[in-house]
Amino acid sequence: MTETTSPAQAASAALRARQRPLKAAYKEDPGSARVTSTATARVDQQALTATVPTSAGEVVAGLHPATGGDGSQACSADIVLQALVACAGVTLSSVATAMGVELRSASVTANGTWDARGTLGVDRETPVGLTSVEVVVDVDTDADDATVTKLLELTERYCVVARTLTDPPPVTVRRA
Repeated sequence: MTETTSPAQAASAALRARQRPLKAAYKEDPGSARVTSTATARVDQQALTATVPTSAGEVVAGLHPATGGDGSQACSADIVLQALVACAGVTLSSVATAMGVELRSASVTANGTWDARGTLGVDRETPVGLTSVEVVVDVDTDADDATVTKLLELTERYCVVARTLTDPPPVTVRRA
C-alpha cells in the first residue's frame, strides 16, 4: 500500500527542512540568532511628514485627520497596526503549515483605539498612543476547534510584533 502525502504535509515538511539548519545553528551558537532590524525616516518639516523607505517602496507618514492632517499620508498608528497584521498573518501561515493545518482562506484584522487629545496635548491626563488593540483572525479550515484554538495561541506567542506590543521593550530617544 502506497502512502500519499497531502499538500499540507508536504508544505509542513518543506518548512521544517528550511528551518532545521537555522534552529540547529541557533542552538549551537545562541548569539547568531540575534537580529537587528533598522528603520530610518527622512523628516520634512515643511510638509509635516516622515518618509520611510521599505522593501515595498517609500511610505510617507503624516498627520492623521484627527490631528490636523488631510488623510493623504499614512498614519503612524495605522502603520503599527499594519505591521501587527502582517506579522500575525505570516506567523499564522507558518504555524498552520508547521502543524499541517490547511487554511482555505484566512485574514487578520487589527483595530486600535487612541485619543487625539493626548497627541495634541489638549489634556495631559490623556495617554499618548494606542490604548487598546484587538486582533481578529478569520480562518476557513476543516481543522477542529481545539486545533484552531492552538493555532491562534501559537500565532499570538510567536508573532514578533504582537509580543513587542504586549511586552514592550524600553524605547530611548537620543541625539545622533
